[in-house]
Amino acid sequence: MANVVVVGAQWGDEGKGKIVDWLSERADVIARFQGGHNAGHTLVIDGKVYKLSLLPSGIVRGGKLSVIGNGVVLDPWHLVMEIDKLRAQGVEITPENLMVAENASLILPIHGELDRGRESQNSVAKIGTTGRGIGPAYEDKVGRRAIRVADIFDETTLDARIGRLLQHHNALRSGLGLEPVDPVALKAAILDIAPAIKPYAGPVWKVLTEARKAGKRILFEGAQGALLDIDFGTYPFVTSSNTIAGQAATGTGLGPTAIDFVLGIVKAYTTRVGEGPFPAELFDADGERLGERGHEFGTVTGRKRRCGWFDAVLVRQTCATSGVSGIALTKLDVLDGFKTLKICVGYDLDGVRMDYLPTAADQQARCKPIYEELEGWTENTAGARSWADLPGAAIKYVRRIEELIQCPVALLSTSPERDDTILVTDPFSD
Repeated sequence: MANVVVVGAQWGDEGKGKIVDWLSERADVIARFQGGHNAGHTLVIDGKVYKLSLLPSGIVRGGKLSVIGNGVVLDPWHLVMEIDKLRAQGVEITPENLMVAENASLILPIHGELDRGRESQNSVAKIGTTGRGIGPAYEDKVGRRAIRVADIFDETTLDARIGRLLQHHNALRSGLGLEPVDPVALKAAILDIAPAIKPYAGPVWKVLTEARKAGKRILFEGAQGALLDIDFGTYPFVTSSNTIAGQAATGTGLGPTAIDFVLGIVKAYTTRVGEGPFPAELFDADGERLGERGHEFGTVTGRKRRCGWFDAVLVRQTCATSGVSGIALTKLDVLDGFKTLKICVGYDLDGVRMDYLPTAADQQARCKPIYEELEGWTENTAGARSWADLPGAAIKYVRRIEELIQCPVALLSTSPERDDTILVTDPFSD
C-alpha cells in the first residue's frame, strides 16, 4: 500500500493540519517525524476547532494509530497538557491510539530558559525563536547529552544523564547570568511526569515496520516548512531540525524505500513568522489584505505573519529538495476579489537574474522579486469542491503555478473545512 509524506513547502503555516486530517481518513497510521511543540496545526471539523502543536493531526480521528517519532523533541509536560485539552473536547486518547518513541529526546524546562535567555541578548541578531526550547533540545541531542524518553523510567540512568547535561548547561547559564540548575529539583520534576508518559512509550520503529509489512497505510506528518530546514532553509533563520521529506525516514526509523508519495503543502500566497529574508514580502495594502483575509496569526505564538505574493522560485526549490510528487494548494479563496495578482518568477541580485534563492545570507537579503502579473477574479471560490466551481481566472492561476514550480497540483483546498477540497490525484493510490 502507498505511504505518504506531507511536508510544508514554504515557511510553514501552509495548512498542513487540515490536509493531514483529510488524508488521515485514508491512512491507518499517522506519524510525526520532526519538530516539537513550536509548530501549530489548526483543524476545523464540522465547525469544531482543534488546535494541536505536538500531537499528530490524525489523533482527532477514531480508529487510527498516531505516533510521535524519534525525530521529534518532546516536552512531556506539554504533551500531557495537550492530551488533557483534547480529551476535554471529546477526543479519546489512550495507549491504543498514541505511541511515543522511547528514543525521542526530551525538552526540559531548562531548554526553554536557555532559549529565551539567548534571544533576549542584545549582542546577537534575533532568530525569531518561539522560546520553547526546541533548539537547545536538539543541540543536546547531537551533543550526546540529551535525556531520552526511555531514560526517565530508570533512576540510575537518569542520574547519570542529568549530571552530564548540567555540566554543560550550568556553564552556559553562568555566561547568560542565569542561576545554576538544581539537579535534585530537576530530577524530581522528571520523575513526577514520568508515570504519565510511560504508558505511551514504545519502539515506534518496530511498530511502523510491522504496520508496513501488514500492508497498512502510513501518513508521515512534518512540522514547520522546508524553508525552515536546518540545511536547506534561510539559515540561520531556521528551525533546528531537518523539515524536508527525507527526515521522515530517519525521524521514525523506517527506511526511504517506505516512502511512495511526497505531498508538498503550498499556500496560494506566501507568509512567514519571525525574522529572516522574504523577497516577495509586501508592506502595502495588498499585504495587509492578505493577512486579514487569511487570518494570518500563529497558532502557537499568536504572532502576526508577514505576507507576500506567491513565490514560485522558492516553491520550485523546495519541491526539488523534498522530491515532491504533487502539491496541495491551500487558501486559494483568500485571493478572491484581487483585481490583479502577482507571482514572483525570479530574483534580481545586484543586476543578475537568479532562478533560485542563493545560499549566502547577505545575498538572500539583497534579492529583489521579479513579478509576473495575472488577472484576478471577483467570484467566490470559498467552499469549491470541483474545478467546475472555480472561475476561469482562478484555474489559470493554478495552472500557471504548476508550470512555474514544475510540479502538479494533487489537491486544492478552498476553506478550512476538511471537505472543501478538490482531489486531483489521490496520494494513497497505488
